[in-house]
Amino acid sequence: MLLSYIVRRVLWTIPFLFAVSVVVFALIQAPPGDYLTTFVAKLAESDESIDQATIEVLRERYGLNEPFLVQYWKWISNLVQGDFGQSFEWNQPVWELIASRIPLTITLMLSTFVFAWGVALPIGIYSAVRKYSIGDYFFTTIGFIGLAMPNFLLALVMLYIGVKVWGVHMGGLFSDEFEGAPWSVAKVIDMYSHMWIGIIVLGTAILASLIRIMRANLLDELSKPYVTTARAKGMSEWRLILKYPVRIALNPFISIIGLYFPALISGAVVTAVVLGYPTLGPLMLQSLLAQDMYLAGGILMILCGLTVFGMLISDILLAILDPRVRYE
Repeated sequence: MLLSYIVRRVLWTIPFLFAVSVVVFALIQAPPGDYLTTFVAKLAESDESIDQATIEVLRERYGLNEPFLVQYWKWISNLVQGDFGQSFEWNQPVWELIASRIPLTITLMLSTFVFAWGVALPIGIYSAVRKYSIGDYFFTTIGFIGLAMPNFLLALVMLYIGVKVWGVHMGGLFSDEFEGAPWSVAKVIDMYSHMWIGIIVLGTAILASLIRIMRANLLDELSKPYVTTARAKGMSEWRLILKYPVRIALNPFISIIGLYFPALISGAVVTAVVLGYPTLGPLMLQSLLAQDMYLAGGILMILCGLTVFGMLISDILLAILDPRVRYE
């Protein structure tokens, strides 16, 4: 039953991704002009020029003179075959550019997610069980400060502290001796010695909301009759809390996984630029500014795929954890 449910959920992603691809391509085509318009404007700023005949040749080469539907069909038909197209600005295959940054992006995303989940879960439980206590007010205040402070500003503050207090520049992901070196245990350790700043900065953005969600859900469960009955039967407090209310309160906590997967990438754009991280965020920003439609479209489709994958994981985990979920 669970397997058939998973298969159905996977099959439903196909038409959804197709519809999303139309929206993605329309969005990257929405701004006036195209890559060549931006390219000519940059040349004009540097007092250089390019003749109109060359521009028309380039338009023909890149298919920019084609109608929207023709351009979309070229893009999506190649995408299905694993060809993301050619980046105008970098003059490289889009997939090569994306693939070079995906491992570091996923590592940062998963590390941030584990940090945020691992911290928010116990704090949310504590805040619900000890509501209106000094600890509850303290964690709530810290969470709201983290939520209110922009990520890039917190990143700048931490970089400043690193230089002034420890005398170390903590930007980038690797030290000079590990830049370009083959992967090893020492290189991974060096990466995390730099990445921890980004993990904390990005984690604080979702930490407050996760704590509030867990706290609110658990408070709602603790007031229900089955908890009172279990207490009356003599079940120990923490065993009761962890066995029943926490398990049920995890449902909304798990269901938002799919929303945070792409948010950690798209929301980390400015932060990654400030910290000097070679992840997908800065590459996406640059491609959008240059109107490099194949590169921008490829990255946006990956973000949509992460959203779909995250929602699939959420649904599977909910089906496993909650017996009330009906597979039909």
